[in-house]
Amino acid sequence: MAPRLSVVVPVYNVERYLVECLDSIAAQTFDDLECVMVDDGSTDTSAELAAAYAAKDPRFRLVRQHNQGLGAARNTGVRHLADGTEYLAFVDSDDVVPPGAYRLMIDTLDGTGSDFATGNVLRLRSTGLEPSHVHRRPFAETRLRTHIAELPALVTDRTAWNKVYRRSFYAAAGLEYPEGILYEDAPVSVPHHFLAERVDVLSEPIYHWRIREDGDRSITQRRTDPRGLVDRVRSIELVRAWLLEQPDPVYREHLRAYDHNTLVEEVPMFFWTVPDGDRAYRDAYREHITRLLDAIGTERIDALPRFLRLKYRLTLAGRVNALANVQRVHRRVRNTRKALRR
Repeated sequence: MAPRLSVVVPVYNVERYLVECLDSIAAQTFDDLECVMVDDGSTDTSAELAAAYAAKDPRFRLVRQHNQGLGAARNTGVRHLADGTEYLAFVDSDDVVPPGAYRLMIDTLDGTGSDFATGNVLRLRSTGLEPSHVHRRPFAETRLRTHIAELPALVTDRTAWNKVYRRSFYAAAGLEYPEGILYEDAPVSVPHHFLAERVDVLSEPIYHWRIREDGDRSITQRRTDPRGLVDRVRSIELVRAWLLEQPDPVYREHLRAYDHNTLVEEVPMFFWTVPDGDRAYRDAYREHITRLLDAIGTERIDALPRFLRLKYRLTLAGRVNALANVQRVHRRVRNTRKALRR
């Protein structure tokens, strides 16, 4: 008989972390699972470590491919699942899954019949665990059989790996992770929230998301790398394109809500990096953020708070250096307020 749960783990040059990740999956209190490891052309010993794990635990299987990126590796893993598994989860190979995570999520789904369960996240540092700021709002409390229309904060629940999907729902949705870009999670995770009839939201932390330290940062942690900005904007554009393609008129309102979140949360993250970015980064900011704002509609900016309006108007005017100066002042004010509160 097929296991009830399939876990897909893309693997690429993570020899420092891979065994800890696989150990956390093997130690799940819900052990009726398979783990499909996809080596994405690693150049270190990651593939050998994965092969050794598969040799000692029959629940683990290794698939190999030439390097194609994280999105492609996830899609490959889905194509290699055992027939008949009921649930599907993804894990990034430098992270850790707490022992009771899948038991909690699958027991919840068995009881509710929801399309997927999504749970809270902790950041994993060398010094220990801390709350994940980006997951704070949607997971403030447990809410079963809910929906993004009832809990709009779920628009920020973009990550692939804090979820267990009912596999029939995942297949029916027909979405694949975009290939060749960073931030490939959102173009799948956000549409899934809109497509689901019901979703279980768990405040219990079910995933430990590693912050790489000591010079071993992942590319998404390199805050002034122009590729990160370009690909994040592309990810937003893919979500917008999907929402625009949906024929049901309710998706026009969903698009407005998504655009509002983009303007008040997504793009402002780049404001903080503009002062530290070099010319290539600022040129990428000017080109790609301006294109995104033009697509959303500049009239939406008029409804924003005054300080945000100022930053967006400087952006649209191409005055990125002036924006950097404004942001430096904002940073000093914020740091002073933090110091006074302390």
